[in-house]
Amino acid sequence: MEWIEWLLSREFRQFVFDHDLFIPLLFTARVIFVTALEWMVPARKVPYRSIFLMDIVGATLVGYLLLPVALVVSERIVIRPRLPEFISALPTATAFALYYVVGDFGAYWVHRFLHLSPFWRIHKWHHSPRHMYWLAGYRASLPQQVLFNLPWMTAFSVFGHAPWWMYWVVLSSHMLLNDWMHMNVTWRSNRLEWIVVTPRYHHVHHSENLAHANVNFGVTFSVWDRLFGTYVDPGELKTPITFGIGEQVPLARLVAGV
Repeated sequence: MEWIEWLLSREFRQFVFDHDLFIPLLFTARVIFVTALEWMVPARKVPYRSIFLMDIVGATLVGYLLLPVALVVSERIVIRPRLPEFISALPTATAFALYYVVGDFGAYWVHRFLHLSPFWRIHKWHHSPRHMYWLAGYRASLPQQVLFNLPWMTAFSVFGHAPWWMYWVVLSSHMLLNDWMHMNVTWRSNRLEWIVVTPRYHHVHHSENLAHANVNFGVTFSVWDRLFGTYVDPGELKTPITFGIGEQVPLARLVAGV
């Protein structure tokens, strides 16, 4: 069909980027397909009618207000190392894998840092949702976004000679990874969890139970939790998980991280 050919054409891609439509189109696709997947195989009941619209608005404000500000701040303080030429010359797929290993290692330690008592306020908004589903993951205070940007921006240095579209691939992968971690889907296999973080793996970290406050910090790979003693097997939990922070905090303070 002609319209499918046009969607796959170079002209359409150019039109999307010329009009800054990439992020809105990706977000629309996520709303449709990720939500549909949650409806098909839900892990828990989620009152979408009462929370979905507000979370859509919140995610939009975060994406177009907080995130741009956080990126400006992060750019001013990030450390970009000079890497050997052989790293810059790596094949794109290899550089992408290296980016995720290096960035995720840093993200693991930033995540643990934010759970230390003096810095918990920065991260509290992210743990405030009482229902865990894919849009719950958008909540990130301004200082949290700045801090989490740093290891990934440093790791991006491995793309010395990457094609122009690599930035968009990386950005999309982070959005989809964030959706995946927080998705409300049934997950029974623990084999994949030997390598990567799954929804049920990350949901343990969001548990309202204080015994789970300092476990399963992994963002992409589960190996860091296993190496550094912060792993809890989701399959061994004896009671259902509930979510939230157990207190009422003004939204302005949560967003500001103070």
